Amino acid sequence: MRTAYKCRAYPTPEQAVVLNRTFGCVRVVWNRTLAARHARWHAERKGTSYAETDRALTEMKNLPDLAFLNEVSSVPLQQTLRHQHNAMTAFFAKRVRYPRFKSRHGRQSASYTRSAFRMRDGHLSLGKTPGTLAFVWSWPNIDPATLDPSTVTVSRDPDGRWYVTFAVDVDTSPAPEPTGQVVGVDLGLTDFAVLSTGGRIPHPKHMERRERRLKRYQRMMARKQRGSNNRAKAKQRVARSHSRVRDARRDFLHKASTALVRRFDAIAVEDLAVANMVRNRGLAKAISRTGWAEFRQLLTYKAHRDGRHLAIVDRWYPSSKTCSACGHLLARLSLGTRHWTCPSCGTRHDRDVNAAKNIAVAAGLAETINACGADVRHGGPPSVRSAMNQELSRATGGIPAL
Repeated sequence: MRTAYKCRAYPTPEQAVVLNRTFGCVRVVWNRTLAARHARWHAERKGTSYAETDRALTEMKNLPDLAFLNEVSSVPLQQTLRHQHNAMTAFFAKRVRYPRFKSRHGRQSASYTRSAFRMRDGHLSLGKTPGTLAFVWSWPNIDPATLDPSTVTVSRDPDGRWYVTFAVDVDTSPAPEPTGQVVGVDLGLTDFAVLSTGGRIPHPKHMERRERRLKRYQRMMARKQRGSNNRAKAKQRVARSHSRVRDARRDFLHKASTALVRRFDAIAVEDLAVANMVRNRGLAKAISRTGWAEFRQLLTYKAHRDGRHLAIVDRWYPSSKTCSACGHLLARLSLGTRHWTCPSCGTRHDRDVNAAKNIAVAAGLAETINACGADVRHGGPPSVRSAMNQELSRATGGIPAL
């Protein structure tokens, strides 16, 4: 099993100069190659293979205005061609969106394979970079001197922080003991997640607590003259404020996903289309702050790592409008209605808890006698589907291709 260890790095000024130059060369190679792919496809309707981009890189190095490409290690430049080739393959397979051009204002990175770095006794040396790169190891139970990474990626965030990521092939760890518990998870805005067991994970609201300060920093940056040192300092202050929000959110998502995977043997969640949901102007801001997509990614790989089962329920399944006691389906349920009483069996429901219970049933993780409405006496003509069709659920294991 392949895993990655990401930790803070502290390059010297001389190393920072070399690494920044490497980032710029990687960006030039990526953008020029992507532009050539784009132009060829629209002109000739032909794709570009990795071998062709490799030959084009050699031609780039021979150009007088691109002679600086020879001053850095060639391995990160080759790696960026491989990454772009994989990105284009995934795009044509309709798994991801079209690759974008790299900007000098975003996150910068460069990947080194075994031929361009050396890892001895916990000390890292990179090709054409003076000295050893200092980093802080954050896993006390793992000795960095025993690492044998296949790839090392050095990155720099817009706020100026440096990181180094080690990709390592490790033995599969033994699966934890089964707990015998299953759960359905309903993600929402009032609470981050509501469990079918009745538990709730409240929203940490990291952005709300820092939004006032962030707006002030953004106003200060807007008043600075473009290209000045003061504007660069103000821009870094804004980036640092965003990084704090991102780090706090990621820490919360890691802790919440780990707690669910350790507690339950099987977990069911909805297949939410976050990209479509943010088109709602009234809820786009709140939805973008939740991190639902990242939470699902964390659940996916942690469940696979620990031998747990993750079921994805169809996004069109009416989990909120269906009574978890008798199966009655409401014709309409507004977003502002947090509690409702089933007109068929009279059961009082909390909207989110009821949805979580239905998600667990739809995924096949839970069974209920009254799920079909067959054993419940109804006061009037209920709009309950037949017992044969009520248990219909389009649930799939793992994560579907997007």
